[in-house]
Amino acid sequence: MMTKTKAKRAVVAAVDETASDIHRLGFIDKRNMHKFDALFLEPVPDYDSEKIRALRMHLQLSQAVLAAVLNTSLSTVRKWESGEKHPSGPSMKLLSLLDRKGLEAVLYFSLASYHPLA
Repeated sequence: MMTKTKAKRAVVAAVDETASDIHRLGFIDKRNMHKFDALFLEPVPDYDSEKIRALRMHLQLSQAVLAAVLNTSLSTVRKWESGEKHPSGPSMKLLSLLDRKGLEAVLYFSLASYHPLA
């Protein structure tokens, strides 16, 4: 018997495949296809001060290193952890990626886009 989650994934996959085929045939333009794809993105979880600190401790990073990984300042990470500020969209997405995939995933993409001679 198929669970609700598996059934939902199967339906989403079928709808996505159909939309991709319609796009490939030229009935949906690229802009609308991006809008369609965005409908199926999972929401990024909220990261409060406790969750950020717990993630940093789990990854065994200092505040300075976490700031460097997220391309933000040390004072920003300190303010997040004290509750003075909250991370915004891109930072929330990176925190989520760190949480789900680990430090290696974020560093891999950071290093892949690094071109010292460019």
